[in-house]
Formats: sequence, structure tokens, C-alpha cells
Amino acid sequence: MASEPQFKQDSTSSNMCGATLMNTDYGMIIADIVGKRDNITVTTAPSLIRLDAVGSMELEFDELSDAVGADFDQSDFEEVMSTHYGRMVLLDDKIVFFANPEDAAEYIGFDLTPVDEE
Repeated sequence: MASEPQFKQDSTSSNMCGATLMNTDYGMIIADIVGKRDNITVTTAPSLIRLDAVGSMELEFDELSDAVGADFDQSDFEEVMSTHYGRMVLLDDKIVFFANPEDAAEYIGFDLTPVDEE
């Protein structure tokens, strides 16, 4: 009788997305803002901050600019972010993370319909 393998493959969607930030002043401000949302979990460590979201997560630059007391844009976020998972869409006024690529495609107007190349 074969025993169950200790590790199994699970191909279903986790419906999660997120980012890992450096534990800096900007990183803590971002974590404080998004940590108040119901679908986001913030985990801090001495050198990093992990943001895990169910479904999607939005970071609006106006809100972050108000919180840091200076202009905050995409380049500021990229400086503090070390990695992300899920789909990240960069816009002029915000960054949006999606757990599922289909949701990101719909958000930016990308057509996922297969094309018949005859």
C-alpha cells in the first residue's frame, strides 16, 4: 500500500497577490495605510514588510503622498519594493496588484480571446 506523498501539487488559484517591501520609513507608511483594509495582511520582520492581499490591492499615489508629506510616485514605490507576486499594473495615479491574470487583463482592457491564426 503506497503512502500519501508528503508534498502535493495544487494547481488551483490561491486568489492572493502581494509585495515585499524594505522595512524603511516609506515601507512602514505603506504598510500602515494598506494594513487597515480587510483583505490585506501585513507581516513585519526586522528587514522587510510583507503585504499579502486576497483578490487585489491598490496603492494610490495621492494617498501615499499625503501620508509621507511629499510627492510619492511609481519610482518611490519601486525603490522600496523588493519583489511582488500576482500581476502588477502600473498607472499614472496608482499601482494595482491582482491575484488572477484575467482580472488584470480586464482592468487594462486586454483581450484574452484566443486568435485563430489560419
